Amino acid sequence: MDSHWDYVNGLLEQDGELREKIRERVADLDKKARDMAGILDKIHSTPSKSINPLLDAVRPILHSCHETCAALAAIVPPNQFWRWKDMWSHSIRTVVYAAALSEYLANGSLISLEQTSETLGIKEEWKDRFCIAVEDYLHGLITMVNELSRLAVNSVTLGDYEAPIEISLFAKNLFAGFTKLNLKNDLLRRRFDSLKYDLKKIEEVVYDVKLRKLTAPRS
Repeated sequence: MDSHWDYVNGLLEQDGELREKIRERVADLDKKARDMAGILDKIHSTPSKSINPLLDAVRPILHSCHETCAALAAIVPPNQFWRWKDMWSHSIRTVVYAAALSEYLANGSLISLEQTSETLGIKEEWKDRFCIAVEDYLHGLITMVNELSRLAVNSVTLGDYEAPIEISLFAKNLFAGFTKLNLKNDLLRRRFDSLKYDLKKIEEVVYDVKLRKLTAPRS
């Protein structure tokens, strides 16, 4: 009987050691996520013509996530992704947000799940151990729209009257895409519902800009 409990205790110790190793890697990922979020927060007080240096500061941090993601993939046992993913979900969502917002600000386009994985150096063969869950990707996109609604307001303050119109078109297209999804996760559904308020906020800014005739009419 004692040997049985010794065996069980050994399993508990192994789990504890693995959890600590994962926690150390996640702490590194979380720091990088917070650093990028801090840099990107400066877009709200930076003229659009001066945003590129901020993006240049974010890119090397995104690239450095390759090493962190590889380290996580190396220590998570095969077929145990869903057992451990909650430990890094929050950090991954913030990293996805940073990658998505950077892509929009640089190119005006939506980053795909595949592009995001590539940006972070996440390989297909890791999917049973470490990857970006679809729900985490969607959470990151919603956070991006949250920030874009702020940017629509602050862009006008900085004298950029075209930005809210561009943001409005992008956010509406993204919202239309979300409406096609069958969202069964309660938290994700609630956050999706909050997008309606972001869109309303953006539309109010666009309406005010057009009412005051601050931009040239679009054909």
